[in-house]
Amino acid sequence: MVLRMESPAPPIKVENWLRGEPLMSFQPGKVYIVEFWATWCGPCTAVMPHLVELQEKYKDSGLELLGVAACEQAPTADEARTSLDAWLAEKFSNLNYRIGFDSTGEMSKLWMDSSFSVGIPTSFVVDRDGHIAFIGHPMHLDDVLPKILNGSWRTSDEAKAADTERVDSGRREMHEIARKRALTEPILAKLSPAMKAEDWAKAVSAVEEAVAVMPDELNFRALHADLLLHKLRNLQTGLPVMRQFARDAIDKNDEQWMEGALRQLFDPASDNSHFPSTERLAMGKDLSEHILALNPPQGDGGFKYLSYGAVAQYYYESGNKDRAIELVEVALKSLGGPEPISDELKQHVMSLLVEALANYRGEKACYGTVCATPQDGFPRASKRRQRSKQHKEG
Repeated sequence: MVLRMESPAPPIKVENWLRGEPLMSFQPGKVYIVEFWATWCGPCTAVMPHLVELQEKYKDSGLELLGVAACEQAPTADEARTSLDAWLAEKFSNLNYRIGFDSTGEMSKLWMDSSFSVGIPTSFVVDRDGHIAFIGHPMHLDDVLPKILNGSWRTSDEAKAADTERVDSGRREMHEIARKRALTEPILAKLSPAMKAEDWAKAVSAVEEAVAVMPDELNFRALHADLLLHKLRNLQTGLPVMRQFARDAIDKNDEQWMEGALRQLFDPASDNSHFPSTERLAMGKDLSEHILALNPPQGDGGFKYLSYGAVAQYYYESGNKDRAIELVEVALKSLGGPEPISDELKQHVMSLLVEALANYRGEKACYGTVCATPQDGFPRASKRRQRSKQHKEG
């Protein structure tokens, strides 16, 4: 049975209550928000202060909020619970709502799966009579919650239309996930052991099967280019694959795709000495200019920290060191922007960017508490292009 608006709320089955008093059942007359989240989920943690505000604002109206951590990632349930408890103590020591932990999958099955809810954060609002009143992203609660509290939401045409669209969209998304899983599982059964054994020829064969049936799956396209260009160093086959990858990325006008293609050409960790320099720089120029047009440095577009590292490396290797430094500095500033980002990812990206900054400047660089010094063997800027640039400036 599909869990949707007007459905009776499923039971609460959590292993441990880490914050607040245990809640065994929903009490008549109260409104509950059941929030599915995880510590590794940037959008989940970003919305928590707002949930604290909602709990405080509407507590006298009978609102009770409970967060359900059902997707924690750790080798064992005990480790996940311990890590979660420590995370809460560090990040939200004065949390004003309950937190339940479940590693059995029971809560996800009862609530998330049965409602066609795919990602987190997801909020379920249980009305005063114990029935579901709303399922969706927690940032939509500002508009919906007052109407639920005064009893006008569930009878509105807006609520019915939104719930129908949510269910239909969820069905389509879950169907697509199931379709992709059916296609990828037999391929991954061949690809994973080949990658582990570093049998690159077998890995290429497996990933080519994947690309044939899922040409729009970015991870497979990037892996295909990487295997041919960097593992097998097969330019005869790899160059046409790379050219097509770059063309498709630009045609899609998708920043993530363009960054994925550019990363194959200008990752400092990869040896590109065998790659024809003129063609590599030409593809890099095309991809970099399209990325900057789509998400310009002076604009407020998000996630510059993900794509600008590769763009900066292109400019550095093409001889424009100043532009490379400028773009890395923009990328570092974007880490403090409004886009949710986990602490782990933030630290990793910051380390890479500060390392690049040190290499570009040729001296120690710091950003916040992260510092780096120039590395030996780092790809150098094109001296020919540097001389050309200096000549033009002179």
